[in-house]
Amino acid sequence: MAVDMNMPVLIVDDYKTMLRIIRNLLKQLGFNNVDEASDGSEALQKIRAKEYGLVISDWNMEPMTGIQLLREVRADEKTQNLPFIMITAESKTENVIAAKEAGVSNYIVKPFNAQTLKQKLTSVIGQF
Repeated sequence: MAVDMNMPVLIVDDYKTMLRIIRNLLKQLGFNNVDEASDGSEALQKIRAKEYGLVISDWNMEPMTGIQLLREVRADEKTQNLPFIMITAESKTENVIAAKEAGVSNYIVKPFNAQTLKQKLTSVIGQF
């Protein structure tokens, strides 16, 4: 099944520069329907208000972290199967394990490029 390149994607990061980088990478890959949130609590409000096809979230944010956001998304029956990719500068094994236990769809360690993002997206949402 082909991936809907117009599906709404939510990117979450507290650094505007990182949001811009991820948005540009997604655009290079053909995704144009991209919303942004600057922390987990703002993202959660958006996820509850709109149906997204994918969430790409940073881990380290205040006041709500990416892992807290992931746990909230997985705890809600409406969003429990929402594809969710975590991005972090931390490659510590315990972080990867915590994200997996919380139900993350995939995990990207910064820095990364369009090819890495495409590989992770393909494993989560299918070939495009």
